[in-house]
Amino acid sequence: MRSPALPAVPAVGYRGLASLLMLLAIVAGIPAHGQPVAEPPATPADADGPLTVPELPADASPQELIEFVGSLMPPKRQPRSQQEMMNYFRDVSQVAVKAADRILTEAKDDAALVAEASRLKLQSLAMLGRLGVENAAADMEAFATRLIESGVEPMAREAKRMMVVMDVQEMLETRDFSDADALVTKAGDLLKADPNDAQTAAMAMQFVQALEQIPGGSGAAVAAMKTFGPIFETSSNDRIRGLSKAFEGKLRFMSLPGNPMEISGTLLDGKAFDPATLAGKVVLVDFWATWCGPCVAEIPNMLAEYEKYHDKGFEIVGISLDQDRAALEAFVAERKIPWPVLHEGDAGGGNPLAEFYGISGIPQFVLIGRDGNVITLDVRGEKLGQRLAELFKDAG
Repeated sequence: MRSPALPAVPAVGYRGLASLLMLLAIVAGIPAHGQPVAEPPATPADADGPLTVPELPADASPQELIEFVGSLMPPKRQPRSQQEMMNYFRDVSQVAVKAADRILTEAKDDAALVAEASRLKLQSLAMLGRLGVENAAADMEAFATRLIESGVEPMAREAKRMMVVMDVQEMLETRDFSDADALVTKAGDLLKADPNDAQTAAMAMQFVQALEQIPGGSGAAVAAMKTFGPIFETSSNDRIRGLSKAFEGKLRFMSLPGNPMEISGTLLDGKAFDPATLAGKVVLVDFWATWCGPCVAEIPNMLAEYEKYHDKGFEIVGISLDQDRAALEAFVAERKIPWPVLHEGDAGGGNPLAEFYGISGIPQFVLIGRDGNVITLDVRGEKLGQRLAELFKDAG
């Protein structure tokens, strides 16, 4: 499913605060028409009172303080609401800043602990700034500047990365992409400095995913992928290097409007699909799976539009990402799906066409015109009927 939702309880320790911060920034930028942000599951009525964060132990050693803060995440029970969850993150971050300050004072001659405490303070202040705590953003920027000016790696790089994350957050909230190129350059420079740094690579990926989901952000997303992809390719980390291939597919997909789309695969009866059967038709390509709730929710609308326009030259081609072929066949039969469905039984739930186009979230629609060129990648829900009404307005 494409639009991310806030996790009920992020399974992270304090080192995960930076990733959580980026996730919150992405969620803040989700357009109103996206998937709703999920409320955490209900907590049993007999759960103990509100989530609280204990005070720092007064006699704890610096190492014990690090361990104490790490023990606070995830919370000991499910938050009852998003607000309670955010309050808990705020309180954890405030305690973490106090712990970091104590460590920086008491263990200033221990380089490893100083690095741990500096990272903890930097990430916690960033989280507080994200949550709207007064002066936290300014304090984070001042502390990050100190770390950058210290010239001590990797702390300077950590500070630079966090500054980029905060700038991305502001861009997502304001929808002002005037500085997008500069942010892409900053993130690219961090990647170039250490192409094997998984944290920076993750930040870059989250940056791209956020831009993809924000109206008006596709241009910046393309620029980011063109910048980050070649850098990923230079990494000796196989997982990071694999991101370059994913970007190639995404760029191919985002370049589809105005161009033809390759459609190939195997039908459920085992025969090869013949793309020539689509010539001269308006075609909706649907990347989907039976286990995807939003995908299934689109089907009634698709069936209605298919019934309305199929005889006038409208076709749908489903590209299934199901792993369980039997479940797929049963679903298609039960729902009486009338259009061709492609499935690659030996792909383990993947699909070569989905990989070729870098499909990372479903459902994903592609609407193709009679001339064989892609019209749009955005036809979910009511938009499908609106587009088809325009395309068939002159049909008998």
